[in-house]
Amino acid sequence: MSEASLAVEVRSATGKEVARKLRATGRVPAVLYGRRCDPVSLSLDPIALERLIKASDAGINTLFALSGRKTRAGKTVLVKELQRHPVQGNLLHADFFEVDQEATITVSVPVHLVGSATGVTLGGGLLDHALREVELECLPRAIPDEIKLDVSELEIGDSRHVRDLLLPEGVQLRTQAELSVVSVVPPTVEEEPVVEAEEVPEEGEAVAEGEADGAAPAPEAESSSSDESSTRR
Repeated sequence: MSEASLAVEVRSATGKEVARKLRATGRVPAVLYGRRCDPVSLSLDPIALERLIKASDAGINTLFALSGRKTRAGKTVLVKELQRHPVQGNLLHADFFEVDQEATITVSVPVHLVGSATGVTLGGGLLDHALREVELECLPRAIPDEIKLDVSELEIGDSRHVRDLLLPEGVQLRTQAELSVVSVVPPTVEEEPVVEAEEVPEEGEAVAEGEADGAAPAPEAESSSSDESSTRR
């Protein structure tokens, strides 16, 4: 990693109202702390910090120096946390950690999948990338930009776990080894609902149903005429 520089200013006032007024001027509050130093309140240009992070392959794990008066100039720092607006996503606050080049630190590094899984391209399976970052412990200068994992040989039902990751020399895992990083699962097939055909009753069944509902059968005309003739006689 190549070390860049970020201009910051020391601020003496703190609090929510101070931070609000600071953001109104286009700057954001920040704090610098470390194992052997007291916390220092800072302010910075959020656009400059965003550009610095995006320009580096290391992303959030970029090592850089702070420049400015009374800001521990020349000391190497690392972004520990960025607070963003929950809706707009703009930067609200930054935490910097002063690193000791001879002491190990714990960082989160992204896992980058390489290749196309056979179970996906030939078997129609789905690639489930469950774990996208792992925690590593190493010296600041040994922080990898990413951890690559080849998935080319994965068939449906296969998985790769944290223990399968290949790490650079001098880097140790802090994430649990048994956690699944990626797997190939069978394709999801949605069953079509079965529509039952409506039963059409037979002729005899229709008559029986009508009687059961209380509908009396219509009187026959011949029977009525015969009864009337008998009565007149």
